[in-house]
This record gives sequence, C-alpha cells and structure tokens, in this order.
Amino acid sequence: MILQELMIELEALGSEQTKNIYYNHGAQGEVFGVKVGDLKKLVKYVKKNQALALELFETGNHDAMYLAGLAVNPKEMTKEQLQVWVEKASWYMQSEYTVASVTAESPYAMELAREWIHSSDEQIATAGWSVYANYLSITDDSLLDKEELRRLLHHVKETIHEEKNRVRYVMNGFVISVGCYVKELHEEAMEVAGHIGKVYVDVGQTACKVPLATEYIQKVETRGKLGVKRKTCIC
Repeated sequence: MILQELMIELEALGSEQTKNIYYNHGAQGEVFGVKVGDLKKLVKYVKKNQALALELFETGNHDAMYLAGLAVNPKEMTKEQLQVWVEKASWYMQSEYTVASVTAESPYAMELAREWIHSSDEQIATAGWSVYANYLSITDDSLLDKEELRRLLHHVKETIHEEKNRVRYVMNGFVISVGCYVKELHEEAMEVAGHIGKVYVDVGQTACKVPLATEYIQKVETRGKLGVKRKTCIC
C-alpha cells in the first residue's frame, strides 16, 4: 500500500462514535476514529516500509500517527526524528503512548527520557516520564541506574501534586513501573506510592480514573509477577 491508499482505508475504518471518544479524551486536529484493534490489522502493510511509517506520522492525522507508532522500527529511528515526533504530539495518546513506546525501544531511550522529563512543555514532559516507565518494563535490571531511579522516586514524592495535569498522571505511572518491574526498588516504590496517595488528574469528559499506585503494585505482587519484563512496550 502507498500513503494515499492507507489514508483512504483508515477513513473507511473510522466511526463517529470512536472519533467522539478520542475528542472527549483531548484529541486535536484530524481524527477518523479508528479503533486500535483495527489499526493493528494494517500494520502488516507498513511494517517493512520505514519511509511509509514516517510519512504516516507526518500527515498529522491521529489515526495515521498511531499506526506509524505501531509499525515503525524503533531501532532505525534517529534522535532527530524522535524529537520531531514528540514536538508534533498534540495530545496524551500520542505523547504518552505512540512517541513514548517507540522512543523506549530506540537507541536513544534514556538520553531522551532524561532530557524530556525536565521540559516545560507538558506534552514533552509526559512523553519523557512515559519513556522511562516503558523502558523499565523491557530492560533487564542489571542495565538500570538504580541510584538515578531512587533520585527520581524522591523527586516524584516531593513534587507530584504541584506538577502539571498530565505530568501528575505519568509520574504516578512511573512509580507503578518501578514498583512492578524493578525488584530491588519495589519496597522503595511502595513507600513513595503510599506517601503520594491519590493523585488527582483532570481527565476531561471521560470516566477514566487515575490508578492508586499502592493498589496497582500490590495486585501485580499478588499475581507473582513482580520483576517480570515485557517483550515489547509498543501496543
């Protein structure tokens, strides 16, 4: 398939109901309203064509951008391309999921995570925290900087409730990720989770809830899944 054919297919797969759901969640710009499950069916037409995946993201259409994130090869992404992607992300589904998951599996995961979490731009900061959380879920503990993780946990503990709206959400997710995926820091993450308690985030016209970090980590522990890594964070 070429770009024009894919865009026609995406538009045909869209629905007003899904489109409205995305807009209620904060989507910006053009949206066809394609369900993620239907987007995954198109990955096979893009996966071996990195140039086509990049073209999809450049359209600015949400559905095309999400498909690009599912199909692109993260290992072939340059730092400059990832920077363009994070700057083009206009709402959390793009910054916290598409951009973050691709970056987490790229050669520049930690370099960009460390840079982005300090950004004054809310979308970029959320991407940074999400990159780090995703990276923890797929990376062997022996390759992680435990002292840096401790410093970040302390930073979350001290600042989360004063942070920008979506940054609060992804900081909470970072604590969950440390508690679930890094065995050595499980107890420290639980202490931070207990300290921060309930995190309030404006989720707009949706029924979404912010997970309570202590409960989430405890459920993973009960299932005997602490420290169990994922093969990929792109989904």
